Amino acid sequence: MVFRDRVEAGTMLAEAIQKSSFDDGVVLAIPRGGVVVGAQIARLLKVPLDLIIPRKIGTFHNPEAAVGAVAQDGTAIFNHSVLKMLGLQEDDLQDVIAEQVEEIRRRMKMYRGQEDYPSYDNKQVVLVDDGIATGYTVMAALRSVRKMFSLKKLILAVPVAPADTLGVLRNDVDEVVCLFTPPVFYAVGQFYMDFSQVSDEEVIHLLRELSTIRL
Repeated sequence: MVFRDRVEAGTMLAEAIQKSSFDDGVVLAIPRGGVVVGAQIARLLKVPLDLIIPRKIGTFHNPEAAVGAVAQDGTAIFNHSVLKMLGLQEDDLQDVIAEQVEEIRRRMKMYRGQEDYPSYDNKQVVLVDDGIATGYTVMAALRSVRKMFSLKKLILAVPVAPADTLGVLRNDVDEVVCLFTPPVFYAVGQFYMDFSQVSDEEVIHLLRELSTIRL
């Protein structure tokens, strides 16, 4: 399965979510690509759109060498096999984590105008990205949402993800909606005809259209 673009993926996910007992909910999308998918879901299901921003945890020597992920509230997930290979402990990364949390807060203000969420207690939340590879950023986001809110239901909705990654993430959600679990997975972009980069301006535009937050 190959999606034409993120909008088509969002349309197909919305149709799949409608088949479950979904109501009184909100879509939390991961920027930037996940916001295009999430916006289409929110538009079709007629629910608000909001953001959740996890960030990869790198090291001081190699910021691109992801050893885990962190969310806005400091919820951190680690790849312990990579930590062991690098000879690192979780405590060695506290300064890096603090930097990423600050960056998350900066982006929340840039996109939403504020860091704080309205209450999503007793709501059904659909957490959306445009695809999943390792799953660490999504896991950090899911666990953060669980900590922040007392949810009626937490749904993970993605167009594509490896089956083994989904198997791990199922422990953190009430329901998974995934359109395609390919037998061979290299990168999310291989499953889109158009996987163009999404700009900050587009994220802000979609939030202004679909968010209940006054931006």
